Amino acid sequence: MAIAMPAIMKTTAARLSALFLILFALCATVLVFYMSSLSVRMLETQTQETVAAEVQVLGRAYQRGGLPLLVRFVETRSRQPGANLYLIADPNGRILSGNVESLEPGVLEIDGWTERSFEYRRFGEQQGAANGDEDAAGTGQRHRAVALVLRLPNQMILLVGRDLGEPEIVRDIVNRALILAFGMMGFGALLIWFFVGRRALKRIDTVSHASQRIMEGDLSERLPVSGSGDEFDRLSEKLNVMLGRIARLNDGLKQVSDNIAHDLKTPLTRLRNRAEGALSGKKSSGDYREALEATIAESDHLIRTFNAILMISRLEAGYSAEQTGEVDLAEIVADVVELYEPVAEEQGVALEAAVSGKAPVTANRELVAQALSNIVDNAIKYSAGTCDAPKVVVSLRTDGSSFTLEVADNGPGIPEDDRERATERFVRLEQSRSQPGSGLGLSLAKAVMKFHGGGLELSGRNPGLSVKMTFPGESRQT
Repeated sequence: MAIAMPAIMKTTAARLSALFLILFALCATVLVFYMSSLSVRMLETQTQETVAAEVQVLGRAYQRGGLPLLVRFVETRSRQPGANLYLIADPNGRILSGNVESLEPGVLEIDGWTERSFEYRRFGEQQGAANGDEDAAGTGQRHRAVALVLRLPNQMILLVGRDLGEPEIVRDIVNRALILAFGMMGFGALLIWFFVGRRALKRIDTVSHASQRIMEGDLSERLPVSGSGDEFDRLSEKLNVMLGRIARLNDGLKQVSDNIAHDLKTPLTRLRNRAEGALSGKKSSGDYREALEATIAESDHLIRTFNAILMISRLEAGYSAEQTGEVDLAEIVADVVELYEPVAEEQGVALEAAVSGKAPVTANRELVAQALSNIVDNAIKYSAGTCDAPKVVVSLRTDGSSFTLEVADNGPGIPEDDRERATERFVRLEQSRSQPGSGLGLSLAKAVMKFHGGGLELSGRNPGLSVKMTFPGESRQT
């Protein structure tokens, strides 16, 4: 799929890349001019030092032998190859000796260093015109130079200079090299900018398409992960975890809604029927009282159910107005066992406690007691009448830095495939629904353990069921 340039320019990555490219271009341009001018200045300084050294040599020759020795020195050095210029002229500017045939007008009128470079032509270069040299055909081959012009005591003129061809060549080489390097880097930056921006835009488009499908209601959709481990992948992975949690919460909400509609319909129907029956026909005051008592009992059951739902929601959200503090699990076990002993005895179930020593943890006493009570109540209720000697044992043991509360019975137990589902809200594995309850006991216990940073585990005992509540060494505090 082709991606237009305006679309790429709308991305943050492309805009940042363009900004960096512009800054790089400005810096590179400044660097080109700086390096070029620096190289030329260094060569000009070197040229002036070379010319000054030549002037000192010629000055010493003039002091020793006068003009004749100076002329011989100039003639000798003029014949040597190199970039140096030598010239001796009369007071009128007519060239008498040296390797320069002609100069730009006005050069010999200067006394000292020439303020700017000037054009000149060496001896013999006009022959290029006769040989058809294009550059020499009109005015001869021209060069540029800088020079030091001195006037001798007899008014003769001495010029010592140096050709600027070498500095110009060096400057051209430096300029071309820097411009070429800048062009290659700029082209590479453009390519990287285009492909990186295009790739980023594609990935953002795939995330947008996946997000659109999620917003349309497909909560099974997940954001794409390329496997490169970059920031896009890390963000997608975090969002996918969040989407998975939202999907589970949404499924739970649907299930809770269905279960509420199913499980609360019966008690509400009974309430209505009792009220309708109390209003129909002639009833005695005792009949009305009995109907009202049954209505209150049914209403209390509904209130307990809604309170349990509210408590589970608050605990699963990680918030509770209840305070935590240091409690002893051994005391909680003793209190719960003492509370349920009459119930267990009435149903023919042996209820025992196996506790050795104290087990201090930071927790909410009421929540832990409520969770343990729900589990003990289920164990007594479902193990009663299932064998000759139904038995429930509540034990407390230390596993390293953690504490484990276990409620074990020898009842029918729960099939392994249904154990995870048994901790969900309103789930009742008893199809006949002959036992009282709302299916919130284990769900509340699971929420309480999650709130305290622990865990709830269901396992089989063959026969029977074991429910373990594991508390970490440092329980969560609100």
